[in-house]
Amino acid sequence: MSSLISESEIAAAVQAAVEKHGKNHDALIPILSEVNRAFGYVPGEAIREIRKHLYDPANRTYVAEGQLYALASFYDMLSTKPRGRHVIKFCENAPCHVVGGKAIWDTLRQRLNLENGETTPDFKWTLVTTSCIGLCSVGPVILIDDDIYGNLTPEQIPDILERYE
Repeated sequence: MSSLISESEIAAAVQAAVEKHGKNHDALIPILSEVNRAFGYVPGEAIREIRKHLYDPANRTYVAEGQLYALASFYDMLSTKPRGRHVIKFCENAPCHVVGGKAIWDTLRQRLNLENGETTPDFKWTLVTTSCIGLCSVGPVILIDDDIYGNLTPEQIPDILERYE
């Protein structure tokens, strides 16, 4: 059991997500997203709890735990390990790269002392790459939580990060 999240908190979050999105297979990603939003990641205990709720009585089967783990680890909007309060997604696609993305990436790594997928020891920041944010016309681009920053230069990074202090 995760030391910071109780079984009852996990059960309540999963129950709320299942009630909101339903018990069918189409609800898997929305349910995982709700749990991820509640805790900042999808704990293993939550995956087991979700599985209990998604029983198919017609076929007398449960959703496979492996399928839930695969979904939770495939999509970059989800995580199976704790992330920081602020998640920085760096677009590493070619359009961002050719307009200076590498310098932005290097500045973020140096400033936060993180590599891709890592989280600061105080759980303030997580730094991840993504293949595309969908804003190629304003590259290089980063997404911090729900805030988008485009046309970036390395000199802007310290000021942007200070907004989250």
